[in-house]
Amino acid sequence: MNNPSRRGRERAATDQDIRRTARALLVEQGPEAVTLRAIARELGITAPALYRYYGSRDDLVEHLRADVVADLAAELAEDIAQLPDEGALQLFAICKGFRRWALAHTKEFTLVFASPSGDAGNRLDEPFGRIFLAAAGRVLAMHDLVTPSNDVVPAELRDDLTSFQAELLAVLKESGATFPLEKLDLGVTYLMIQFWARLYGHVTLEVFGNYPIPFSKPDVLFDAMLADLAREIGLTAE
Repeated sequence: MNNPSRRGRERAATDQDIRRTARALLVEQGPEAVTLRAIARELGITAPALYRYYGSRDDLVEHLRADVVADLAAELAEDIAQLPDEGALQLFAICKGFRRWALAHTKEFTLVFASPSGDAGNRLDEPFGRIFLAAAGRVLAMHDLVTPSNDVVPAELRDDLTSFQAELLAVLKESGATFPLEKLDLGVTYLMIQFWARLYGHVTLEVFGNYPIPFSKPDVLFDAMLADLAREIGLTAE
């Protein structure tokens, strides 16, 4: 196999430097600090030189978001690799791991999950979405859940949920999850949206310190929320 050219090696190394510097600025100062000018200053180069690699700040930030999401997914994959191949056990371990990561990486969480355009972590086909849905697919395959009937799904939401349902099916199939397709009806799709909204909402409140009252034991509150979610669908949160 031919070795990469010297120019190619330099380009890859420079790209790594750019992303590493962008990540350092993100962690130390927050998403607003990640600018091409600031990165160029840290690297001792001119800002226009960065356009060889990224067409704009938005382009760079999208790559940075993807790096953060990949790191999150890798951490969660390592967590569940130590667990039995049981969907519910892995799903709730992912929920706890997501909270742990968010509290330890508040600036990265803000960039990916709490910025107006920060949708990299929320797209189903991103690494975090895939690992979350793979566990959810195993839950659907292995458990008879208590789910809302299609009749209770608000009529105004059905078109959106139908589109989301098709996307869910595609991603679940790619993840290797096998389950009866009829299990993923509108009621289950509605339930999955609500599950994520409650998990994400709880973690976001905690990350930004926006609980309506101070809690001396936030771990207990989070575990109680997971237990409530599990009980509502007929599972046990481990």
